[in-house]
Amino acid sequence: MFEKFTQDAREVVVEAQHDAIRLDSPRIDPLHLLVALLHFPDSKAARLLTGFGVALDDVAAETARVRRRGGISAADAEALGEFGIDVDAILDRVEQVHGPNALAGGTGGGKRRHIPFADESKRVLQVCLKEVISLGGKELGSEHILLALTALRGPAADVLARFDVDARRVRQALT
Repeated sequence: MFEKFTQDAREVVVEAQHDAIRLDSPRIDPLHLLVALLHFPDSKAARLLTGFGVALDDVAAETARVRRRGGISAADAEALGEFGIDVDAILDRVEQVHGPNALAGGTGGGKRRHIPFADESKRVLQVCLKEVISLGGKELGSEHILLALTALRGPAADVLARFDVDARRVRQALT
């Protein structure tokens, strides 16, 4: 499957692994893929985002907030707030007891050269391939990674939704 990746898609996958290593994560998750997309402002994915009026730095900041909360998006926090659950208060208390970024997932136990893909990230790459085929393409680019991240439920899609970026909008821009 990797042979179908364009150069920018390959760079995104490699950068996602670097991001996971920097964060001492046990697996490469979809948020790592999203952050990796942001590292390449000249990629098709980044150009799509900026074309939608989305600042890459804002997406990076929101991704960091979601990661700090252990994957709980702003929408999730708002929903929990309706039940009287203050996610930020809980987060503050957890960090008081366990240290900064305690929920960020840095439990890998040391730096490694190879970090496996989480099942959710494998699914993102599978959806990429399906999207390429459905769009009549032959190569999988960073834009398809962006599309798959929006198409699959989870923290990465939630982050992008905060900026009004969803699968319908990305797919429309690609056709």
